Amino acid sequence: MKKIGLIYFGDMQRLTKNWVALIIIGGLVCLPSLYAWFNIKASWDPYGQTSGIAIAVTNEDRGATLRDKPVNIGDEVVASLQKNAQMGWSFVDRTKALDGVNHGDYYAAITIPADFSDKIATVLTDNPQKAEILYDVNEKINAISPKITSKGASGITEEITRNFIKTANGAIFQLFNEVGVELENELPTIEKVKDVVFKLEAAFPEINGAVGTAAKDIAAANELIGKVQARIPEVAKIAEEGKQLTQGVSQYIDKGTEAVEAIAPNIKQDLLLLQQAAIYTEQLTGMLLGSDFDPNKAKASLDAASRRLATAVDVTDKTIALFEKLNALTSGNRLSPAIARLQSVKDRFQRQLTVVNKLQDALAKGEKPAEELVNELNRLSKETSGELGDIINRYDSEILPAVLQGLTAAKKSLATAQSVLAEAGSSMPDVKRIADDAAKGIAVGSKEFEAIRQELPAVEAKITQLADRFRAFETEGDIKQIIDLLKNNFEKESEFFAEPVLLKENKLFPIPNYGSGMSPFFSTLSLWVGALLLVSLLTVEVHDHAAGFRSYHIYFGRFFTFLTLSLLQSLLVTTGDIYLLGTYVAEKLPFVLFGLFIGSVFMLIVYTLVSVFGNVGKALAIVLLVLQLAGSGGTFPIQVTPPFFQAIHPFLPFTYAISMMREAVGGILWDIVVRDMIMLAVFAGIALVIGLALKKVINRASASFVSKAKESGLIH
Repeated sequence: MKKIGLIYFGDMQRLTKNWVALIIIGGLVCLPSLYAWFNIKASWDPYGQTSGIAIAVTNEDRGATLRDKPVNIGDEVVASLQKNAQMGWSFVDRTKALDGVNHGDYYAAITIPADFSDKIATVLTDNPQKAEILYDVNEKINAISPKITSKGASGITEEITRNFIKTANGAIFQLFNEVGVELENELPTIEKVKDVVFKLEAAFPEINGAVGTAAKDIAAANELIGKVQARIPEVAKIAEEGKQLTQGVSQYIDKGTEAVEAIAPNIKQDLLLLQQAAIYTEQLTGMLLGSDFDPNKAKASLDAASRRLATAVDVTDKTIALFEKLNALTSGNRLSPAIARLQSVKDRFQRQLTVVNKLQDALAKGEKPAEELVNELNRLSKETSGELGDIINRYDSEILPAVLQGLTAAKKSLATAQSVLAEAGSSMPDVKRIADDAAKGIAVGSKEFEAIRQELPAVEAKITQLADRFRAFETEGDIKQIIDLLKNNFEKESEFFAEPVLLKENKLFPIPNYGSGMSPFFSTLSLWVGALLLVSLLTVEVHDHAAGFRSYHIYFGRFFTFLTLSLLQSLLVTTGDIYLLGTYVAEKLPFVLFGLFIGSVFMLIVYTLVSVFGNVGKALAIVLLVLQLAGSGGTFPIQVTPPFFQAIHPFLPFTYAISMMREAVGGILWDIVVRDMIMLAVFAGIALVIGLALKKVINRASASFVSKAKESGLIH
């Protein structure tokens, strides 16, 4: 230890006495900090400055007419973009846009074609067509800008789709709402007519009993006949009100039929979109099993498939709910088979989503998706696509006609009820005549009573027939339930279908800006660069009084000098990150201490390589630096890098150094920190073993080689 201390303290003494060396050493201590600080500051908030990315927008949409109303969706898109400051939108013609993209004036160009609104309007026809937005991008200008501009273009299409769904569904649900309100307004009249008819029907046994005993008690019969005469005007009024009621309900059925015919293309379009989701998932399985399997593309495709399947499950569920509502409007449960098949489709979509989640988990672990899972996903996708195809094929020929036939049958029943009421109204004069005759018969005596008694069953039959009609109508459905179903808030229903799923984000370890998130990588990198600078400008050998020193004396004695300078570098880098740049660090003291520990390990590794292998060791340290830049996962996730870098990732010091610094920045989980410290200690131990075991042997073996290299005058 005495000789090791002699070397170290001798270095410190010589350093303080030589002002030139002191200046050079000061520069070596500061340079790594500048390297880290400039890089962190340059990447502070790149995604918050996208307003400077120029994107050309060209609107060639000539507009269209939708239900006798002019629409121009292209103009609406341009108006919304003019209020959007997320990108540098420039509104120019197509020629200038393409020329600007080619020459780098714009990063990308978005063109809304002339037939854009025309194709959107085809949604109400038998042959709906999807509208297109043209997107041109210059990928040679910058590697990242195409990703940002693509997000802007996809955002436009998503906004258009969301607004279209909201508007279309809003019109349909508004019509249902209006029908429900009108029917609710007529509900008191409907209930009143029904109650009076049922009361009159219930009173006939009493009337018949009175007539049966009329011969014995003419006075009582006369009183009962008086009651009948008093109710006849009310019955006539009931018949007239019932006739008006059936006309109102018939109009409700007509409006319901129109609503169903209006919504039919949208239902079919939803079924087609669900089938496309199943086909997309089936195509995805081919890519997952292909020989050109790409984890990056697979992850992106699985993410897209997961979103589509989640939306498909929700849309299928809402379609089932809508079919159940339509089924309630008809008799005979005509849509029950279609509802059962849609439920089967929903179950298959859910099972596909479960399989996709398992495949995502496998990719996240760096594993290739299991073939049995992919085959299961393929089978489910084919079954779902086939089931939906059969439903779509039967939609126009079976499902829609079933709904319309049910409504037609209901309308026919109402027409019959209207006929009965009209007949009842026309019979009221006869009923009145019979009652009057009965009163006269009672007045003249029992001799005429028998004739009146024979006429009374005809009146009872008419009232019973009318009551039976009302009961038959009630068995076809509860009118209050139908009204509640139709009176749903059409605006909320429309907004729900426009955006049925919301993403709720929960940040576990929030970091406020990109620069702070990159500080672990750049700080770690600067410490390795600092170690390289030290071994490049300072010698690792002891030339003065070297005769009395052994190899391990020189190794440790000079290492402590390098370690001191490395600790100063680490202290300046970490404290400068926090207090000079204002980098966000959740745990400041551990951040500084981790930096000191990492700097010590890096210095030991680089110093050992140069101390043992000389200039070759410097080259090895640079090679390690290059490998660690790509293989440590400091910038991009290691899972998106080529297999070679994923393979060496666990064996690189940067991997654990960056991980440790990230814990201090975002929030510490000590089990991760302990793992990282153990791994860095292992690297340090390997460096010590190499330094102590091989320094003397390799230095002696390479002495003549080094001497010959120096004779060239080019290598020191």
